[in-house]
Amino acid sequence: MKSIDFTGKGELINRLASQVGGKQKAISILQKRGHLMADGKTFTQEGLKRNSMTAAERAIDRTSKRLKKSPEDLEFDRFSNTAKRVYKI
Repeated sequence: MKSIDFTGKGELINRLASQVGGKQKAISILQKRGHLMADGKTFTQEGLKRNSMTAAERAIDRTSKRLKKSPEDLEFDRFSNTAKRVYKI
């Protein structure tokens, strides 16, 4: 049986739910982050932006902000759900 990894666009809640072990927990986290409204169904502007990204795009966005590097300098590692710096010669 093939597992579902929810890495595509529009999968923010499902992806987080699969990572933390439940949909309610994922909704609570997204509400605390300011990505979901109190009703647990409506995305905020920032939530809409994050939900329109793939898992790779979100990881690259997080890392580029943290490292203050261009997204083009990063590569997504799907096994660790992180982005890593790519050194070009």
